Amino acid sequence: MNRNSITDPQPRRCILPFTAEPLQLAGLRRAVRAELAAWGMRTLVEEAQLITTELASNVIKHVGQGTAATLVLDADADQLRVELHDSSHKEPQSLTPASSEESGRGLQLLADLSAAWGATRTAFGKAVWCELPLTPDESRRRIQRATAVMETYGHTVGSPAARLSRRPVLEESATSLILDLLHWLTAHGLDPDDILDRAQTHFGAEPGA
Repeated sequence: MNRNSITDPQPRRCILPFTAEPLQLAGLRRAVRAELAAWGMRTLVEEAQLITTELASNVIKHVGQGTAATLVLDADADQLRVELHDSSHKEPQSLTPASSEESGRGLQLLADLSAAWGATRTAFGKAVWCELPLTPDESRRRIQRATAVMETYGHTVGSPAARLSRRPVLEESATSLILDLLHWLTAHGLDPDDILDRAQTHFGAEPGA
């Protein structure tokens, strides 16, 4: 695996060409960990490694084992962008799987954890990318907990978890969840307005809110 890293203070870029083979994945994950550690971004290592594994595995499965590919890490003051470039123009598979599909769940999880994701055609094929915000640890934990709750809640109200990355479905599910919580608070003799005010106060006081 070749490695070309530009480590100026900001922005930072690391380019990792590799061959899409199962045995390459562990080395690719190690390279991502080492680079982010050098950049002082240890809190993003787990998510970045997961994204790397899923995107590289998708190339192996849907483009072809042995395909030449390149992983690019781009970081600035606000986010980390992970891109995987390959030579195929074929769109990534199962990024938004139907609820009955068995595959594609890993990439859907990445879509839930990322601030944004997508695919872009290039002169030589395509690039599939995900963006991870550089938010404080506590904020990241809250977002991940909320993601897990929304996935579970989506099933109970007829909105499969696989569809929750779509904004209209996400807004409807979040509204239904908050409405149910307001009914629950009232049933237990609590003041919904007071709870909402306290939650808003805490949210406004948190870094990065």
